[in-house]
Amino acid sequence: MKTIKFLSVLFIAAVAASCSSIRVDADYDEAVDFTHYKTYGYLKDGVDKAEISDLDKKRILKAVDAELQKKGFTKSEKPDVLVNIFTKANKEVNVNQGFGYGGYGYGWGGYGGWGPGWGWGGPWGWGGGYNAVSTHTEGTLYIDVIDASKKELVWQGVGSGVLTQDRNKKQERINEFVAQIIAKFPPQKDKK
Repeated sequence: MKTIKFLSVLFIAAVAASCSSIRVDADYDEAVDFTHYKTYGYLKDGVDKAEISDLDKKRILKAVDAELQKKGFTKSEKPDVLVNIFTKANKEVNVNQGFGYGGYGYGWGGYGGWGPGWGWGGPWGWGGGYNAVSTHTEGTLYIDVIDASKKELVWQGVGSGVLTQDRNKKQERINEFVAQIIAKFPPQKDKK
């Protein structure tokens, strides 16, 4: 029974970690000298087109302001770079199969963890099981940095992870996304 409790705790910790993780990547123009950029503004037309609520746009822009200012950038009416955002969201469906030992056993799934599952095969055989289905929304946030004078994309950061619908936790989750994406800006060129 101790093994089952240990596995249960381990599984719940793994699920919690996977829900909170954000996968981040960035791409940039290697010919650009990013040290010349000191000020930023927003590409209003682009931000307006982002297909999210105005409340979430404000949350994202607030987080971008905080992260860029931590890096020494200043918001300006005549910026060196323009920042644009856009988002995508997909509903993810997870199907977990449980298993039973004999007539009654334990399995993956249920309400997001290790739990009871019925099986076939009598008390001495491995049983069939059940399927547990859960859903969550996977979101992707793109942050573009555009050279304001050339009107060219010079850097793009992308972060993907599980979103929350809990209003009290939205700003915190958005802050996580933005902080991890902006951590890659400006790019640190590989030394050869």
